Amino acid sequence: MIPDIQGQVPGTIDIVDRLAMFGARYDAAPNFPSESMSALIESGHHRWFAPQICGGLPFEDEAARCRTMARALREIGRGDLSIARLYEGHVNAMSLFECFGVPDQLHWLAKALDRGAWFGVWATEPSPGVQLTREAVPSLFGEKIFASGAGGLDYALVTAASEGEHRRLVIVRANEKVRADLSGWRVRGMRASVSGRYVLDDVKVEPDMLLGKPGDYDRDPRFTAGAWRFCAAQLGGIEALVTEIRRSMRDAARDDPVQRARFADATVAVRTAGFWVAEAAHRFASGHDDAVAVARMTRGVVEDAGFIVMEAAARILGTQSALDGQRADKIVRDLSLYLRQAGPDHARDEAAKALLDHDIWVEGERLW
Repeated sequence: MIPDIQGQVPGTIDIVDRLAMFGARYDAAPNFPSESMSALIESGHHRWFAPQICGGLPFEDEAARCRTMARALREIGRGDLSIARLYEGHVNAMSLFECFGVPDQLHWLAKALDRGAWFGVWATEPSPGVQLTREAVPSLFGEKIFASGAGGLDYALVTAASEGEHRRLVIVRANEKVRADLSGWRVRGMRASVSGRYVLDDVKVEPDMLLGKPGDYDRDPRFTAGAWRFCAAQLGGIEALVTEIRRSMRDAARDDPVQRARFADATVAVRTAGFWVAEAAHRFASGHDDAVAVARMTRGVVEDAGFIVMEAAARILGTQSALDGQRADKIVRDLSLYLRQAGPDHARDEAAKALLDHDIWVEGERLW
């Protein structure tokens, strides 16, 4: 039985409220958000999307798994976008173990999850990238940047390449403080994601630390189409902001037809983005030929929705939307950074090329 992820953990308030409460603390004093991550273990989110043999939930099929994952990412995004970013990395790692893990690795993963271990996926790196030597016992050299959870997560799947080969995934410890550098993570939003640098020099790589084969991680459609996951997390933050606008609207704004129209536009934008996220998750689950194009379009739709809702917050709530300590201000700051992830303009342009070639919508409803 798949749990109702809208429900509550016995003896606790709703997970969204808990994450929002903890998030305000971590926004004021950025550190790895241990309390928030513990709350996700208590609520069950931590293990839901692990391979079933490792204690993950049983799903009827991949489509059901992605639908539930989208709901979970949106829910956590409504609580705190920094935590949603960390959680998205964790569920991505669980999916990669599902795809490429061998029995011994899955047995190890089950034990790590028993201990409450959190995982991330780190692929961004300065040139020339993280290198994997060809010695009898290979080593890693290089560093990752924008490594969310650096020094706080237990493990990360990092990409590394040997000369003449495509990059591959390596399982490494992510909690060695001496390797983490968070000094450059001086940002207005997403502070608790602690997305710093992590040095991998001289990390010895045993055979069981290699997950999959060279080229597995970057293979499409799974790689690019997987963007739907962070779109779902971003959508949760946008939903939270619409909710906060409604809660904080003064009577004068509620009586103003111009402000009501702005609120209606914000609601339409966030609901439209929800339809696209659901479609992108469905295309990903089915391995559809246009899963990549739909995911790229979804990024643009979610980005636009975020801009519309942030503008509505500024115009409807006025100064209140920018006051330090106000929930609306934190969500706006978080969204402003998160929506910049990985070249959104390039993604939209690539989607446009696909649309000019053919209609990516479902058969029977195509326009060309």
